[in-house]
Amino acid sequence: MSEALPLNMPTDEVFLTTEEVLEYLQVNLRTVYRLIKAGKIPAVRVGRQWRFRKRDIDAWLDSQRTQGGPSAAAPQAAGRHGRARVLVVDDEASIRDLLAKTLALADYDVDTAADATTALSRVRAAEYHLLIADLRMPGMDGLTLIRQVKRIRDNLPVIIITGFSSEASAIEAVNLGVAGYLRKPFRVPEVLAAAAKALGAPAA
Repeated sequence: MSEALPLNMPTDEVFLTTEEVLEYLQVNLRTVYRLIKAGKIPAVRVGRQWRFRKRDIDAWLDSQRTQGGPSAAAPQAAGRHGRARVLVVDDEASIRDLLAKTLALADYDVDTAADATTALSRVRAAEYHLLIADLRMPGMDGLTLIRQVKRIRDNLPVIIITGFSSEASAIEAVNLGVAGYLRKPFRVPEVLAAAAKALGAPAA
């Protein structure tokens, strides 16, 4: 799980402190310790402090993206190892990537879609435990997507994320039975807490 800092460490080796990893990954301390304990992120001990090789962090992030992040070509039939499966729908690539990385770090299996039409096709093709959708997207908007999804899977929890909230859209979202309603710019802990609540699990 951990190793002593080698004396012949290459001079170009980049190490991050725990605080820098928290900022880099946008997660909380508990999640980082859980990843260390599970052996997912190699850590080195320097005195009483942890240090993390940046290349190890980047390699782990790449593996997460390959397994279930934005680069996943098609949805799997079910979540891996019994983990909750989440579909993230947003026309902004930066938002999709951030949500996918954040949720993957919290041990969710994640698929993404850039538009509601693609998302609807994925919901028809595979089973998801949670849908996170932007409210305003080109073509079919988030509320229309929810209405369509509810016809397919009425019990699928939904979290709406938007930068343009209004009383009318909030009321309609509540009437459609959404499990969460978050405004951009959102904080990572808010997303994780909303996802855990929607799935009936304690937040990380």
